Amino acid sequence: MTDTRILVKKAQRNDLAAFEELVHIYQNKVFALCVNLAGNRDDAQDLAQEAFIRAYKALASFRSEANFGTWLHRIAVNVWLNHKRKKSSHQLLSLDEHYQSEDGDSLKREVAAGDGDPLQLLEEKEFSSMVYSALRTLSEEHRAVLVLREIEGYSYEEVAQMLGCSLGTVKSRLSRAREAMRRSLKNMASDTVVKTTASAGRR
Repeated sequence: MTDTRILVKKAQRNDLAAFEELVHIYQNKVFALCVNLAGNRDDAQDLAQEAFIRAYKALASFRSEANFGTWLHRIAVNVWLNHKRKKSSHQLLSLDEHYQSEDGDSLKREVAAGDGDPLQLLEEKEFSSMVYSALRTLSEEHRAVLVLREIEGYSYEEVAQMLGCSLGTVKSRLSRAREAMRRSLKNMASDTVVKTTASAGRR
């Protein structure tokens, strides 16, 4: 933590090398957050890059007593929210098929290496795909609060601060987001069963 604060202070004095080191430290976490929010690696790459650019421009406003990683995540979420609101619905839908393949790639980094059960890994991959597909059906506010709380592990207070809303709003959005996720996952699971049954019946 001390090293990070020293780097931040140097970067605030226009030390580009120090900021590049901060990027190196936090780029994977920021990119992972952007993937969870955007739903595909291409957009996530653009979002992460823009988040770091905005962070560099706003370094003077950062206070050392705050957590730099949390500050970066807040910027990334705001960049994504602005990006999402600017995109048309047909542009978002055009990313559907691409996201499925990218989800498979990202899952490989998350599953521990070793002699795992191939069937279990396949099931985990399919479930992960369903989860991310369900995430993409949520509104940007609901997706943001669910990702920050359930995936990134931030406290309610931190999520409220990052999203600029009240604690009550965070809890309300989270409750609705969880319910929407449950409904979406249930529908997807039902569709899978119907398709599997229909496919078996044709054999």
